[in-house]
Amino acid sequence: MEIWQAIVLGIVQGLTEFLPVSSSGHLVLLQGIMGLTGSGINLTLFNIILHVGTLVAVCAIFWRDIIDLFKKPFKTLLYLIVATIPAGVVGLVLAALNAEDAINNSPYIGILLAVFFTLTAILLLVTEVYAKRRAKEKELPLGWRTTVPMGLAQAVAAIFPGLSRSGSTICAGVLAGGRSEDLSKFSFLMSIPVILGSFAVSLIMGAADGELSASFAAMGTNAGWCIALGFIVSAISGLLAIKLMLGAIRKANYKWFSLYLVLLAIACIVLYCTGVI
Repeated sequence: MEIWQAIVLGIVQGLTEFLPVSSSGHLVLLQGIMGLTGSGINLTLFNIILHVGTLVAVCAIFWRDIIDLFKKPFKTLLYLIVATIPAGVVGLVLAALNAEDAINNSPYIGILLAVFFTLTAILLLVTEVYAKRRAKEKELPLGWRTTVPMGLAQAVAAIFPGLSRSGSTICAGVLAGGRSEDLSKFSFLMSIPVILGSFAVSLIMGAADGELSASFAAMGTNAGWCIALGFIVSAISGLLAIKLMLGAIRKANYKWFSLYLVLLAIACIVLYCTGVI
């Protein structure tokens, strides 16, 4: 891996992690175009390191809310724990089956990305239409009726690259009747345990089977710089993405993200048909 590739991937990860366009789908697409897929590098671990960088951005902006989680009566913390369980179970199963690598290295990955980018675009349009038509007085405060669907949506999004985690969780919360401001904050908080858990599992499994050291060797002499710079730029670009996403959620304005995803899906099909990915 070249240093410039790590920087580009870090920027893209940071910008797309919190925007409803699927950071995992963008990383898989770019890594395929760059020729990194099948290179021997543990891209799953590298991608999670980039996710940890965006976790820094979440903590920097929502540090007060994170502290409040551990204050009585602990209701939001309990919601967060329960909402994280489905994604945790799915993540452990995927890790045990090595399913993520199998999906990302699929010869039909271009088609898969196109399908799930399009599905995310549809979800966002549905969310915008519903959020703008419903009456404000019918919005529900944060509770089980909104957080449980968000947790299930996060678990489903974890399986498929191109299906946005933030887009799916916010869509689930909005359709369940939750307030957009509450849902956005909770969606960002939901990313914390999932990213930390994925990082821990990937690190432990990689060290146990020797894949971690093999991956560093495959990255070459630039391994340290690639990891460090990818981490840093993903954190910085993540800060910008959070601010942009908060503005979009307040206005329930998702149509431009939908248009972008449809165009990206078309691009994936073209790249697949031409043999680029």
